[in-house]
Amino acid sequence: MRIYDFNVKKIDGTDVSLKEYEGKVLLIVNTATGCGFTPQYDGLEALYAKYRERGFEILDFPCNQFLNQAPGTSEEIASFCKLNFGTEFETFDKIEVNGENAHPLYKFLKEQAPSDIDNGGLEDLKKKLLTHSFSVEAPEIQWNFTKFLIDGTGNVVGRFAPTITPEELEAHIEKLL
Repeated sequence: MRIYDFNVKKIDGTDVSLKEYEGKVLLIVNTATGCGFTPQYDGLEALYAKYRERGFEILDFPCNQFLNQAPGTSEEIASFCKLNFGTEFETFDKIEVNGENAHPLYKFLKEQAPSDIDNGGLEDLKKKLLTHSFSVEAPEIQWNFTKFLIDGTGNVVGRFAPTITPEELEAHIEKLL
């Protein structure tokens, strides 16, 4: 199984094969519009604007599994992101990333990269969220804005904690382009 074997749904409900992204460097992110990390959309859009002409794509998957921080329809979420952060990268249909209803793409990503590369901020995040019954353990996705970096041949290069900012990924992206 390769990443290009998966289909995902656009926000209009149509299927798209990830084969369409073969040869490109991908950043796959589970997002939320009502999260403390939501301002990372600015950094994601800056990365996209800087590198898209060189074969870089961001695949945005809204997820409402973490304290219901992605309310609304997929269309409302995409509209929010375009209006508030000027996003031009693709936002896909809302999915689940953990549990028995996790999207097959995310099951695959978690198998390929079962733990986060962290900058030390994830432990602080866990401590803060424990008051909200936060008990997700690796390999499950820890929170919104977990980022998977995929090389041009479809290999999962790394899984980055939500506390890793888009700007901190720039050197990793440069190496792959």
